[in-house]
Amino acid sequence: MRAVVQQGYGGTETWSVHDVPDPSPGNGEVLVEVRAAAIDRGTWHLMIGEPLLMRPFLGLRGLRQPVPGRDVAGVVVGVGPGVAGFAPGDEVYGSAPSGSLAERAVVSVKRLAHRPQTLTFEQSAAVPISGMTAIQAVRAGGVRAGQRVMVIGASGGVGTYLAQLAMSLGAEVTGVCSTSKIDLLSDLGVQRIVDYTRQDPTDLVGERFDVVLDIGGNRPLRDVRRLLTPAGTLVLIGGDEGGRVLGGLDRQLRAAALSLVSRQKLRGLVAAEKAADLEELARLADQGAYRPVVDRVFPLADAAKAMDHLAEGHARGKLVVVP
Repeated sequence: MRAVVQQGYGGTETWSVHDVPDPSPGNGEVLVEVRAAAIDRGTWHLMIGEPLLMRPFLGLRGLRQPVPGRDVAGVVVGVGPGVAGFAPGDEVYGSAPSGSLAERAVVSVKRLAHRPQTLTFEQSAAVPISGMTAIQAVRAGGVRAGQRVMVIGASGGVGTYLAQLAMSLGAEVTGVCSTSKIDLLSDLGVQRIVDYTRQDPTDLVGERFDVVLDIGGNRPLRDVRRLLTPAGTLVLIGGDEGGRVLGGLDRQLRAAALSLVSRQKLRGLVAAEKAADLEELARLADQGAYRPVVDRVFPLADAAKAMDHLAEGHARGKLVVVP
């Protein structure tokens, strides 16, 4: 099969498309013919191997799994031993640790679900990692009807889901983005939008929020906490700041320490990949609670161009790659 193969940590110069052996499903796994895959900021972090804290799990000298990409949507073409609930011909979506930027991928049934029937394969591929992160963040924040919720980084791959899921629960959402992406949030129905290039969202005079969901990842904790009510909740999701070793975990660890002496609930989120969340996201999509935002679709041969587009900060929502 054709697949993107990464040779060592670095930028997209380490990516190239090659013929590689077909993967084989093991116990509790299925083989999926990839119809669409997606990339996000997490794929970029895996590519460069930072924060360095991840490298013992990824491979100290090079990636143990050379095919990048996790998000996948496609059709089951083979099943391994011990698989129940899936059969060849099923249309599915999920997270593929074996790498999804390929013509075929192996996926554990623990990270797999039948895809939303109201979405295309391209839209379905844009959901798994970002959608699971968003739904877990909304739960961690305890978002409910009537609350005032701010989403920092609302126009990105995770942020667009955060805003929509919070609104679907009846929250009043304020989204933070750049000037070029205001129209995107407006189209999604976000009630209020703050353009961070014109106004620092942490300087909103007299504004207080019950929940702040921060996927922006670089503002000092003391500034973000000013946005919260005295007993409000802050959920920190990922982040690119904090140095090469800890990355966004630096803010999350400091938030956990501060939360011990504060009425405010300061939480970091490291998302888990669960079939139950994929099933819930499929149900919500089919009910119209959210829609994936797909910025552009690239052929497999241009996967590196897709990653460069994301790294340059141009992506509106998710970027999708098709074999």
